[in-house]
Amino acid sequence: MKTLQTIWYKIYPVNDRHKWQPLMWLPFMGWFFIDPWLRHSGRLIWIGNTAYGLFFVFLYLYAFSRPEPRRLYATLAMLGMSVMAIPFNDGGPCLLIYTIAAAGFTTSFRRVLNFVGVELAVLIFYSYRLHLPFGFWGSMLLLIILVGFGNHHWAVAHCNERKLQRAHDEIEHLAKVAERERIARDMHDVLGHTLSLITLKAELARKLVDRDPQLAKQEMRDVENASRAALAEVRDAISGYRADGIFVELARARATLETAGIRVDCETARVPLSPAQESVLALALREAVTNVVRHAQAQNCVVRLSCSDDTCTMEVADDGRGARAPEGNGLRGMRERLEAIGGSLVRQADLGTRLVIQLPLASPAPTLRN
Repeated sequence: MKTLQTIWYKIYPVNDRHKWQPLMWLPFMGWFFIDPWLRHSGRLIWIGNTAYGLFFVFLYLYAFSRPEPRRLYATLAMLGMSVMAIPFNDGGPCLLIYTIAAAGFTTSFRRVLNFVGVELAVLIFYSYRLHLPFGFWGSMLLLIILVGFGNHHWAVAHCNERKLQRAHDEIEHLAKVAERERIARDMHDVLGHTLSLITLKAELARKLVDRDPQLAKQEMRDVENASRAALAEVRDAISGYRADGIFVELARARATLETAGIRVDCETARVPLSPAQESVLALALREAVTNVVRHAQAQNCVVRLSCSDDTCTMEVADDGRGARAPEGNGLRGMRERLEAIGGSLVRQADLGTRLVIQLPLASPAPTLRN
């Protein structure tokens, strides 16, 4: 079984570009394979026709799964096989559809136009030579045009999507590098002076321990105090990395969405949140905005922060395409953090995605529009 699977993946290595989509159309090749039976042909014709069809299917899969120029060579071979098969097999014209499907999956409009033109010329020639009915060759003409240019449009859209994904990945990588550099600078600024002071105090205490034990003890107490101060500074720095506050995060969210070309409608209220609540809410907003930018492909996004009935409510709604997508680790982690402090998260799917986050509050506040 593994051997057959290995052979299959060598013939048709599945990738993210089209996966199994080309295989959906292979059942229509059945008309080509059963034609000798309909004609009551002999065994040799059966064998030759089957080998011919199987080799054509191999070229079809090869063209969809290999880079240029091998894809072009495979489609040219398919075109030649289609032209030769039409006079001898009633299913031969359908090979033209498979050929244009493989040839159309390219960003070169000129190539698609050339293949469509050649196939139309071949079909018109055989329609006249073999006296094919108008309904048949008229339908084939329409299919060749639709399949060829449809696959070309699909290839162009896929290419643009890949370029956009690479740009997003590069931006994310640069952001991570910048963040690591910022953390390194901050840690150096926070700990550099304090650790130097601790080192000097420890060396001085070591030298004084025999000559002046009391002064050495004082120096060690200074070392202890400096260490505690350094630990507090590190904790403050870490809490700063986790969240800069809800209003700072709101400003950052607006800038991020606008940078991504998404129109933003933001309504905020001055909410009396505890530090823990503000940190969790800021992280939830950051995750929600990240999902909108990376996955939603939205045009508009609404962010509302309001108070009602001793409850803080934050809504993040977009008109993108992520409504039916399953929840990822980010949303699950967001919900767990909110539930840990008594909050909740509800995800609603209609034309887009709407996240409703609620936290308990002591008192409501008036709404300010930004």
